Amino acid sequence: MFVVLVNYVKSLEVIDSLIPAHVAFLDEQYQAGVFLASGRQVPRTGGLIMAHGVVREELESILAKDPFAVNGAAEYTVIEFIPSKSSPEMACLLG
Repeated sequence: MFVVLVNYVKSLEVIDSLIPAHVAFLDEQYQAGVFLASGRQVPRTGGLIMAHGVVREELESILAKDPFAVNGAAEYTVIEFIPSKSSPEMACLLG
């Protein structure tokens, strides 16, 4: 499983212009079963994506297609971890 930290490196004006394409990218990855959750950081300096079912190289290839990446608007930090404990609501992550 992976946690991806997304750090904006361009202005929010640029980020906002890319949101529709970014959301379409997210939707594709949810439909493919790769992304589990995503959202904005507070304060709004980037975002976070939870992903699974791929190896690191495949995830990095997927992230390179994000409109934020294509347009040089964000940088990504990929953190891999093995879930070992969860709440009952998140037990599906332990698979």
